[in-house]
Amino acid sequence: MLDFETIIDEVGEFVSHFLKTELSSNLLFHNYSHTKEVVFSTQELCLRCDCPELKKNVVVIAAWFHDCGYSSIYRGHEKVSCQIATDFLLTKNVPQQFVNDVTDCIMATVYPQHPITLESQILCDADFFHFARTDYDLHEQKLRKEWELCLDKHYKDPEWHNQNCKLLLNHQYFTDYGKNVLQKFKEVNIGTMNC
Repeated sequence: MLDFETIIDEVGEFVSHFLKTELSSNLLFHNYSHTKEVVFSTQELCLRCDCPELKKNVVVIAAWFHDCGYSSIYRGHEKVSCQIATDFLLTKNVPQQFVNDVTDCIMATVYPQHPITLESQILCDADFFHFARTDYDLHEQKLRKEWELCLDKHYKDPEWHNQNCKLLLNHQYFTDYGKNVLQKFKEVNIGTMNC
């Protein structure tokens, strides 16, 4: 019987070291801090959504690995993240079906998101949990600078405002907690931004 508590600890150690050593310093948003926030948000959502233990193990591990692919590619990083997760988990003798569930979760975060399972819905909501945070403006400014550095996308302030509003207005949460709680806080941010 696998000890998933130990495996999750090992995943956390591995990914923390990996992100701190392998990611470009240009990744001002998609970095170790973002991953830690997504893991924390995933754990909170698992509690709020009464997620069964095995599914919780899947989604927490997926949260740790979901942005590792930024180490080698920006667009399409999810597939690389899946490969990194698969390689690591197979060394821990994790069953292939569990690995598949983890990679399915990661692939559900491809934007625009279309999660089907509860665990993939939780990860998608956790990945955009910052839309509902009071410090949302700090997150979006980091992303703006990251796009300048990594994608050579430069926006004038009105253009960025429109882009940001479009993203917030078109985004949707998938879990009941996301729809009933996070959405309300996101709407506060939308109002603050005068979208």
